[in-house]
Amino acid sequence: MGVPATTPSQTVGPFYALPDGILWDDGPELVPADRDGAFVLHGVLRDGNGDPVPDGVIEIWQADEQGRFDHPDDPRPDSSGWQGFGRCPTDTEGRFWFRTVKPGALPTPGGETEAPHIDVTVLARGMLNRVVTRVYFPGEAANDADPVLAAVPAERRDTLLGVTDEQGLRFDVRLQGDGETVFFAV
Repeated sequence: MGVPATTPSQTVGPFYALPDGILWDDGPELVPADRDGAFVLHGVLRDGNGDPVPDGVIEIWQADEQGRFDHPDDPRPDSSGWQGFGRCPTDTEGRFWFRTVKPGALPTPGGETEAPHIDVTVLARGMLNRVVTRVYFPGEAANDADPVLAAVPAERRDTLLGVTDEQGLRFDVRLQGDGETVFFAV
């Protein structure tokens, strides 16, 4: 009797390396380079040792500049048609990037306001489930009142703040260990 074959639920990716994998046709380009307010969000995905993860996938999902989603659960009228989704595989050095725009602030169901942020999903080797985090903009006054950011211990909030540099907004993701990025249960 031979060894039983593994099933997909017992197998960890990288599924996206397959021709019919999970890569997104629009990739990391949410907006064209010449769009007003376009910038590059970029970073490096690192594992628990601090080594780059060369076979990860980063996804982002965000509101448009007015804080609107093109989604049936967005209760505000006049959707902009903004898709707000991008997907980028990491390169051999763990790097990823997206061309996007800064989202507007968002209302919460409880009547509060969330600061402009971009939702980030990470898929990588050895991970049976995705992890989800957010990147917030440095120096944003609304960060102080953001209910999600306020729920994160003060000493860990910096793992959710991007850093402005010459390329745009840098946001590195650390999966474990010292400086581990804060991840949310969703």
